[in-house]
Amino acid sequence: MNYKILGNTGLKVSTLCLGTMNYGGKGFFGYMGNLDQKEVDEQIKTVTDAGVNFIDTANIYSEGQSEIMIGNAIKNLSINRDDLVLATKVRGSMGQSENDRGLSKKHIIQQVEASLKRLGTDYIDLYQIHTVDPLTPIEETIRTLNDLVRSGKIRYFGASNMAAWQLMKGLAYSQYNNLDRFASLQANYSLDVRDVEREIVPLLLDQKVGMMIWSPLSGGLLTGKYKRDGNKEAGRLNSFPFPPFHEERAYDVLDVLAPMAEEKQVSIAQLALAWLLQQPVVSSVIIGATKLHQLKDNLKAVDVKFSPEELNLLNDVSKLPVEYPANVLEAMTSDRSSGVDFLNA
Repeated sequence: MNYKILGNTGLKVSTLCLGTMNYGGKGFFGYMGNLDQKEVDEQIKTVTDAGVNFIDTANIYSEGQSEIMIGNAIKNLSINRDDLVLATKVRGSMGQSENDRGLSKKHIIQQVEASLKRLGTDYIDLYQIHTVDPLTPIEETIRTLNDLVRSGKIRYFGASNMAAWQLMKGLAYSQYNNLDRFASLQANYSLDVRDVEREIVPLLLDQKVGMMIWSPLSGGLLTGKYKRDGNKEAGRLNSFPFPPFHEERAYDVLDVLAPMAEEKQVSIAQLALAWLLQQPVVSSVIIGATKLHQLKDNLKAVDVKFSPEELNLLNDVSKLPVEYPANVLEAMTSDRSSGVDFLNA
């Protein structure tokens, strides 16, 4: 296993992170899977034996059941809690009252206490806001998270599913008020969905914020089991096409991945994951599976190597169409990168 520093912290995380959205099978997240405690124990043992120290969950996953099962697994397997980096999230609805959702001080404090109890721990390593809350000022949210760091209940806080301007607003508020800042952003990124490269990736690199990737295989589309001709094996995308993806681009990518996988004697999924691991902005890629053999296959992605030619092929087939303002910026700033002033050439 390989490890990276998370953003501008001193925290080392494995470059593969175990995703746990499919634990428990309760409520809305039942469509993701319904692994029982025995299967959860098997998954966590498998990844920790492979060197994974990073586990990601959320309070809303199976109405809190995912957190409970992770806590149980740590006890059942006699894992040293301090050897793990546990990440969970807050924002979604956890009840029927008006304050059972959002990012207010009231809701965050209630939910961090509930997550601590479910996980069976006295601290959370990375506490993430699951997305923005348009009704709560970001200042209130960040001050509350900062207070939780000071109290020792969380070590770091991160974000997920935010626009670049929203994240930058939060980072600036922290900087100018001497508060702890977002250590990471969890976002959707894959060979099929590279939209974050327009604004978010440059921001993360500039501000030294770590990046965690969810849905690195586009909901299974980049495993190769879905075909351009409509011949599709059983899979989640058949019944619930989420997250949003660019289907034709994905099939173009698969046309390159399939022969490459055959030549390297690895799975298509391993190649798709390995491409993300090559991106300098990426701290950790979240992998989740309903079957243990899928998880074991994903873990092998850390061993995949690309030649420069292979990387160029993948970059070219999956690249984003150029849009404004990038197209204009490229031309108008060329005088500061190549030494040629296009206005006076």
